[in-house]
Formats: sequence, structure tokens, C-alpha cells
Amino acid sequence: MKTILELSPSEARDFFLKEKSYSSIDLPPYFSFQKLLSALSINKTINGINLGNAKKLDDVNYKFLTNKDGKYAWRPLQLINPAIYVYLVDKITEQKNWELIVEQFKKFQKNERIKCCSIPVVSDENENKKAKNITNWCQQIGQQSLEMALNYDCFLNTDVTDCYGAIYTHTIVWALHGKKIGKAIMSMSKKEKREYLGNNIDETIQSMQNAQTNGIPQGSVLMDFIAEMVLGYSDLLLFEKIEEYNKPEEKYKIENYQILRYRDDYRIFANNQETLVKIAKILTETLIDLNFKLNTQKTFVSDNIVRDVIKPDKLYWNEAKKGEKTLQKHLFLIHSLAEKYPNSGSLAIALDKFLNRVYPLKLFKEENTKVLCSILVDIAYKNPRTYPIITAILSKILSLEVNTNVIKDILDSIKNKFERIPNVGHLQIWVQRLTLKTDENRKYEEKLCKKVVENTVAIWNIDWLPQVVQDIFTNGDNSIVEVQKIEDMSQIIEPEEVRIFNNY
Repeated sequence: MKTILELSPSEARDFFLKEKSYSSIDLPPYFSFQKLLSALSINKTINGINLGNAKKLDDVNYKFLTNKDGKYAWRPLQLINPAIYVYLVDKITEQKNWELIVEQFKKFQKNERIKCCSIPVVSDENENKKAKNITNWCQQIGQQSLEMALNYDCFLNTDVTDCYGAIYTHTIVWALHGKKIGKAIMSMSKKEKREYLGNNIDETIQSMQNAQTNGIPQGSVLMDFIAEMVLGYSDLLLFEKIEEYNKPEEKYKIENYQILRYRDDYRIFANNQETLVKIAKILTETLIDLNFKLNTQKTFVSDNIVRDVIKPDKLYWNEAKKGEKTLQKHLFLIHSLAEKYPNSGSLAIALDKFLNRVYPLKLFKEENTKVLCSILVDIAYKNPRTYPIITAILSKILSLEVNTNVIKDILDSIKNKFERIPNVGHLQIWVQRLTLKTDENRKYEEKLCKKVVENTVAIWNIDWLPQVVQDIFTNGDNSIVEVQKIEDMSQIIEPEEVRIFNNY
């Protein structure tokens, strides 16, 4: 697959300025950022915006939370202020800057024993970027991991704890220019600092988050790419540390190994566990220097590569899904999968196939609408990645219910149940999609929901921007909510609105 590192600077700029690159957050299709991004991208004033003014504010980006487990674990998602986003894209894709980035990644990848498999890939216009990345993961990690069994006897699986939240923004400078230069930049004048791309990226990210240097926003391909700069730098440091370990006087050399990395997930292959432990120790030391630490809860060693590189949720579901079922029994099986392997890829696929099953139905035969909705809502309660697909299934099931009082009771119950979970803006967005055609004035606290009903609601703080740029944001033609799409859409959520893969 073609990665963005194979693009020219102008092609890379076009890639990052597409709305699917700007936001990888699952939102209903009437949210569209393309007109706003395009209008900002042709305005030359963007290149001169004062990021110092933005740094003083804590609401420059738009932040909302999604719940991870139906309890107390939340994941922050962000829609980057589009003006700053366009500014950063322009900076990164300048000819000399893009060439620097491409050259640095060549250095990061110079050791073939440490392979990064997660550089963003270029998808076709009509292809879902998430689908492309999943396919890339399957090919790069899944298949290559199985191939490793030909040459290695065991492997270690691990990942980084809260990777994006732990990234120290100054390490972006280290990644692009080296740590020594990165430290020296701290004492340079503002004019001198501007000559270093890494410092420009660092300062720009700080301007999005009230001058904080810990963490980068989650929710865009651009930030995925910036994370890859730091993680690629860690690959280089890891290689150098392993080479240093293999000094002549050392009796035991680390030689026969292979590391596959997909973002912050690592799979380390070797022929004995002693080698795995030594590499894991060096990896831990490398990551600590970059403000990262390994997730001990997800770290394990296996001596059966073929069996254990396949995710357990996939193995479980392949066995559980056999046989014909009623809709209710089918959902109980999916519910069991969700309990055993929450937020798993197999769960998303299972729900997608269930949607395929219910979508063509014209009527129910001996099915209890409330029971089906109850099971679905319970799955969504603890599995936030399923919000879009479950909303689509609910919309279809409710369309088959002839009793309007039952429908009203179910919708009220759904709203009341989820209100018991604090900070679930992402969920409210999808519940609004479920009710929008039948009750457009139903109130939700999430600001993006309010934006759907009242276009004047401001999502980002733009007061610090020049008036000419503010006017682009407030121009109704650039609205991020497409009213025509709302008018044209069906009450039943079409599978294409929520499906990752076009053909299943």
C-alpha cells in the first residue's frame, strides 16, 4: 500500500486537508468539515496567525469525551481548531520541511529488524480510511506475525500506556533534529527557533492546548503521523541501544530477532525467551527516556506464535457464531463476545453482520423489540466503538415496531440510561442521529448536538484570530453541519453511514 511518505509535498498537503484526515472520529454524515478546511486553506492570512494568542486559551480546540467501559474510564477526543490545523499542514508540507521528514523516516527505518507498519496509508476517494488502515493492519501485522513462525519460536506482545497522552511535545524536536539540537533550541532566540520544523510543530501543538507540553490531541490522521515521528525516533534509539549492547566483550549477543510495531503496539520475535526479555528491558529503558512506559497488563510472552498472534476475540467469535439463530439468540452471542472482549475488532464485525441481517427485514416474527433494544443498549453502554453501528441497528428495529408508545418508551429509556454515564458527548451525538428525524428539538448537552439544531453555536474559540479568518468560520456556506443532508436522510440509518467496509 502507498504510504504518505511516498507523496510529494503538494500531494501530502492535499491528503492532510481532506476532512477524513482532519477527523478520524466517527460522526454522523451531516457533519462535514471539508468546506471550512478548503476555505481556510486558500486564505493567505492563515500563515501569519498569532499562535501566542491561542496559547493563552484553553478552548481553542474542541474537546469531548467518550466512555471506555461504562464506568470511570474516559478517552478524550479533539477536533483541532481548523485554522491551526491548516497552519500546521502548510508548515509540515513546505518543500524543505517535507523532505526533512521523509529523510528522517528513512533513518528511523534503517534497521530491517525493527519494522514500523503504521505509517498512514493513502486511500481512494471512495474508500473508508479506517477500512484502509484495518486492512493495512491485517496485512502488515496479522499476516507477517504468522510468517514469523517459520523463523522464530516465541514472541512478546506489549504496548505503550496512554501513548498520545504521554507524548512530550519537545520530543518531536528530538525526533526531527536530534536530542542535542533539541536541547540547544531551548536557549535560542525566537527567530532562530523558527528555522527548526520540530520546534514549529511543538509550538503549534502547545498553542492548541493552553501551552501544555504533555500529550497531543487524538482524533486525526495528522496527529497519528506526528506520533509516528516520536515512535519512529524511539525505533532508532532502540536499534542503537541494541547495537551498543552487542559490544565485543559481551558474551551474549542480541542478533536473531524481529520487531513489528503498529503505532504503540509491539510484537517482538526471537528463538528464546532470554532474548525477548533482554530486548524488552532495552525497549523499556528507551521509552522511559521519551516519557513513555510499557503497559504491563497487556504484556505477555508466548511460545506458540501461530496460536497466539491471532487475537483471542477472533478465535472465540469464529467458534461461537456457528449455527442458525433467532435475532435474540444472535444478539445474546454478540453480547457474550462483548463481555469477554470489549471494544474488540471482532465485536464491530459481528455487529456489522447483524446489521446486514436486520436491514432487509420488512416485519418481525416472534421478536420482542424491547428485549432486542435492551441487549443492544447494554452492549453500547460498555463498548464506545460500537455507538454508530448499534445506533443504526436500533433505528432499523424501531422502524419495524408498529406501536408508537413502545417506540417512545424505548427512546426515553435509552436517553435516561446513558445520562447516568457522565461525559459521553460522543454517545449523545449518535443518540441524536437516532431521534433527529422524529424529534429534532430533543435536547442534548453535547455542544455538537446543539450545533445541529442551532448553527450559530460556536465549536471553537476563534476570538483570537484576525477578523478575516473569523469571517470564514461564521460564513454559513462553510458550516460544519450540512442541513441538506439532514433533510435528505432517512429515519432509518443506512448501513453506509456507519459501515467501515463497503462490502462485507
